[in-house]
Amino acid sequence: MLAKLHQKALAASLALLFAGAASAAQAAKPAVDMGLAATSQTANATLILKLRHEDQLENLIRQTVTPGNPNFHRFLTTRQFAERFGATDAQIARVQAYLKQQGLRGDVLDNKMVIHVQGTLAQLGQAFGTSIHTFKDAGSGRTFHRPARPMVLPAALAGTVSAVSGLSNEHQYISHRLAIPRPLSPTATTTFAPQSVQPNLKPSGNPTATGIPGNYTVGDVANFYNVNPLYHRGITGKGSTIGIVTLSNFFPADAQAYWDGIGLVTKPNRITQVHVNGGGAINGGSGETSLDVEQSGGMAPKADIIVYDAPNTSGDFVAAFAQAVSDNRADSISTSWGLPEIFNFAALNVDGASVTDTTDVGNLRAFHQVFLEAAVQGQSVFAASGDSGAYDTVRGLGHDQFSAPLTVDSPASDPYMTAAGGTTVPYSFSFSGGPVESIKRESVWGWDYIQNYFDTNFGPGLIDLFSTGGGGGVSVYWHTPVYQWFTHGIRTSEKHQELTFNDPQAGPTTLLKLPGHFRGRNVPDLSLNADPETGYIVVSTVDGGVINGYGGTSFVAPQLNGISALLTQSLGHRVGFWNPQVYFLQNVFGYGRYSAFDTVRDGDNWFYYGKPHYTPGAGIGTLDVANLDAFLRAF
Repeated sequence: MLAKLHQKALAASLALLFAGAASAAQAAKPAVDMGLAATSQTANATLILKLRHEDQLENLIRQTVTPGNPNFHRFLTTRQFAERFGATDAQIARVQAYLKQQGLRGDVLDNKMVIHVQGTLAQLGQAFGTSIHTFKDAGSGRTFHRPARPMVLPAALAGTVSAVSGLSNEHQYISHRLAIPRPLSPTATTTFAPQSVQPNLKPSGNPTATGIPGNYTVGDVANFYNVNPLYHRGITGKGSTIGIVTLSNFFPADAQAYWDGIGLVTKPNRITQVHVNGGGAINGGSGETSLDVEQSGGMAPKADIIVYDAPNTSGDFVAAFAQAVSDNRADSISTSWGLPEIFNFAALNVDGASVTDTTDVGNLRAFHQVFLEAAVQGQSVFAASGDSGAYDTVRGLGHDQFSAPLTVDSPASDPYMTAAGGTTVPYSFSFSGGPVESIKRESVWGWDYIQNYFDTNFGPGLIDLFSTGGGGGVSVYWHTPVYQWFTHGIRTSEKHQELTFNDPQAGPTTLLKLPGHFRGRNVPDLSLNADPETGYIVVSTVDGGVINGYGGTSFVAPQLNGISALLTQSLGHRVGFWNPQVYFLQNVFGYGRYSAFDTVRDGDNWFYYGKPHYTPGAGIGTLDVANLDAFLRAF
């Protein structure tokens, strides 16, 4: 009897990890149409105008990151981008005239590519040939609005507008952070926790490091990835600006408390907040914003920080990124929010002068144009690759009712985004009196190593940790970018992948079949420690103050953002789009003592294994920041 109770306690403790996924699975049941939404309800939409000369833009981006090219590290201003690649004044005037006819107000950003539109749901529905209804999730009870039928882009806009985002607030993005599962009570003995440390430290310790898994700080990151030589040269991010795009507001005092608490001297009054479309709420996602600022600003303690927060909808996420890029004040930008790429698919059908769309209207395309602008302006952009291993829909839907196809996360999967993956650094562990085991080398992060530990020592079926780990795989939307063409280990998409809903009464229904052998963009690009078991301290008022045992690729994206700020100061100019530069260095110089990268040979993310080359588990590997800095300065 005691053994059964003990097993129940173990299972219940670890099941807390999946509460969010289970709720999402219920919410994913077919929604109930509640009828026409309140016609007077105000909403924001974002129009993405078509780029001019997009092929020339892509070529110019390559030139800005190609050593020896006359345009190497010669980036455009927002005004120059608008003049060369944005919409013409005549095109903008035509769009504005149409919006005015519909009673809508449109504010054009300086890049001449984005128009923020404000109006009522009735006006927006009328303007885009649809009606907007209120829907209620059958499982969660959450209500949202979306078009009741496919949007129709009027002939007046069809030649100018590339995408419309924001007519639906159905999709809410996921924060890519996780915690070590907590015990049921303060006296419970069910915490799975580190027992001792086998550090993976490089020379020159950092005084702000703890050396304790689950309590790591930015000082530990500096030790792991050889950042300290930059600090010793006085490189602290001074003169650079970090941008954070997020979907929750936060308390800036949290970040300062974190920096003060670990003894880090930072630039005073360094945080600026920009609330896009009214800004995000103080809610359960606020801890995400806190950690983003703490990690990025901790890596670059003298950099300025601009936080762009928006409500958690797909349209507002696009709007926040568009604002950050058009403002062009941030030298580097990161986000730690995302959704499975396949949730963003837009089925476009061109019929004469009109375009119809059956989804939330082309968010993949909308993000892509914004990231193109960022790249040509020299803004380095990073996104978390997700925390559901190779099966990104599991955290988005839950795998009790849905199949788990191999999928990647968006916006990390965009070819003009640097995707941040996750590893587990060396440590030793045990659980509830079980044997001590060790991760001896930095490994691809996947909690199947914990699953195997439990199955072996406590019996199979006690817990289900599938598929927690660093996000990675192959896009089935974006083709393999040029910078990955010559990289050993790049994969194509797997065959026989489909998203299926398992209705207990009606049986399985195939919702989407994914293409096999698709030569797609591989994710991630780079990885750093992200396993909550070797995770970090966070200060978050909404989560109770000082908390530990947090991880996820949410940490890696802002860490890379902060590292980019250090490199910006060291180089004396922006780094620009990272991917072509880091893939070139890895392809030409490989791995070794003087390489900018360390290969990740061990572990897996439930499908893709660590290899002595690129792998969709960890990308081209982890960073040696001092060596990367030396290579970049040599150019």
